[in-house]
Amino acid sequence: MASDSGDRAESGSLVRRQRELASLYATAKSLTALGALDEVLQSIVRHAHDLIGTDFTYLSLVGSDGRLSARASEGTISATFLAAGIPADVGLGGKVLATRSPHWVSNYSDATLIEHDPNFDRVVATEALVALLGVPLVIRGEAVGALFVADRSERSFQADEIALLSAFADHAAVALDNARLYEASRTALQELQTAYRKIEEHMAVMERAQAIHEALTGLVLKGGTPGDVAQLLADQLGGSAALLDRAGATLVRRNSASCPPPSEVDLTDAVEKAQRSGRCVTTVDDAGVAHSVASIQAGDSYLGALTWSRDAVTDHGAPDDMDLRTLERASHIMGLLILKEQAVAEASERLSGELLTELMVGSPGISPAQRARAQARNIDVDRLDLVVVADSPTLSSTDLSRHLHDIARECSGLAGEHLSKATMILHSADDDQTVEEVHQRLRRTLGGPVVVVGERAVNHDWARAFSLASRCGAVMRAIGHTDLGATTGRYALYAMIFDAERVRELDRFISGSIGPLLDHDQRRGTNLVDTLAAYYVHRANVAATARALHIHVNTLLKRLDRAGNVLGPDWRHENDLELQLGLRLHQLRAITSASP
Repeated sequence: MASDSGDRAESGSLVRRQRELASLYATAKSLTALGALDEVLQSIVRHAHDLIGTDFTYLSLVGSDGRLSARASEGTISATFLAAGIPADVGLGGKVLATRSPHWVSNYSDATLIEHDPNFDRVVATEALVALLGVPLVIRGEAVGALFVADRSERSFQADEIALLSAFADHAAVALDNARLYEASRTALQELQTAYRKIEEHMAVMERAQAIHEALTGLVLKGGTPGDVAQLLADQLGGSAALLDRAGATLVRRNSASCPPPSEVDLTDAVEKAQRSGRCVTTVDDAGVAHSVASIQAGDSYLGALTWSRDAVTDHGAPDDMDLRTLERASHIMGLLILKEQAVAEASERLSGELLTELMVGSPGISPAQRARAQARNIDVDRLDLVVVADSPTLSSTDLSRHLHDIARECSGLAGEHLSKATMILHSADDDQTVEEVHQRLRRTLGGPVVVVGERAVNHDWARAFSLASRCGAVMRAIGHTDLGATTGRYALYAMIFDAERVRELDRFISGSIGPLLDHDQRRGTNLVDTLAAYYVHRANVAATARALHIHVNTLLKRLDRAGNVLGPDWRHENDLELQLGLRLHQLRAITSASP
């Protein structure tokens, strides 16, 4: 009988041992799956719970906050207990972690060899936890957590139970280490993949930027214009590209095929910031259109600005840095193109001005060399029959000549600065219409008043035509005409003043009309001529004339009486018109005497 009883005990022990080994084998096998850490840990806790047979089993890990908290559990246990984390250096868990060896208590509340945490003790009391066994989870000599089994009645834990739970804890530690390594490897792979994608994207952007740069360079080398550069930018970047001049006016604007032209906005602040910083500046207007501005510089010279406009929401809300660098590089290329065009224009203007001066100085007549030089510029010098002289109170004759050059190029004429006057000679079928068209074009370009005078050159005598037009312009300004385009024929009444060949006629007329007054002023040192001129300007109003001359009325009356003594008592009634005209012509001749 005793033998049968012993056999049954040994048989039960073997069965139990087989179950334990099978469970450990299943747990070890689960490690090879490299699944989610929580799933592996939950499997370990479930097998340990089934084998040891306690009321509940749980596994806790030390978190980054230094507290020990449950990660997996099995059995009858409340959520409140699982959520209760405790410092990693107190309680039974703290002792297990500190010694890296198993520890147990038959009654947790009465245990005196562990440091209690008041908050955890309250949860223990609520859960009615009594007996508790903990074994450490050790990875490379570091205790990172613990595996616990607990009963709600007082009991002791046997050596085989401790050894079995320790074996499960060892599996849990391996699982945790593998999972961490796997997670680190997966994270590193993801980071590597992300970095590779960024490299690919960056390379694509770099290749796109390089392609645009090569296209821009090739465009310029093939003789492309600023408009061609702007169109290429618009097509490659999307949106709209524009070239602004030094004053901020739009010279060229090009749009991509899918982009309507943006409305005009004030980019003065953005242009100034780009000019100061030397870098691209981006602003968004009230309509949601983003404008990036790059300054065009050549050394210390500001040549203008290049802008890129697009919808801030649908196109490029936050433009790529490479796009902005592309815009900056395009501004450098645009600067080279502008300098090239300026150099060509300046050379053309210089040659045009030199030829114009030669024709003026040598006229009338054309030398064979002059005719050959004109033909080389596709200009038929024999057809240049109108001389135009322009003058502006806001622009120098040099700058005004540059605008005349633009007109001269279009009509196969010559322009330049002659005797400090902006001058142009061209062919004209209708002189009045041609002069008026030149005036209107300059007026639009300058945005201010300008006087344009034309005179037909007869038998290639451009010098005489220039002299008449120049002196007529001085007369026009003297009589208050400051924004007008006209031929000298419109001012035929004043021809004796601006026509040098009629100077003797002018002298005879002035001598016959106001000669006695001029002689009297010269002999006596008086100023009767200017007094009478002011008198007629103010319509014979004595008080107004005295105020204009800053003299007393009695002084004015004495001067008028003296003039009467010189001219005769009836000077206010006889030959009054001739006297007024003589005074006016005398004044105008004095004003225009400085003109060529």
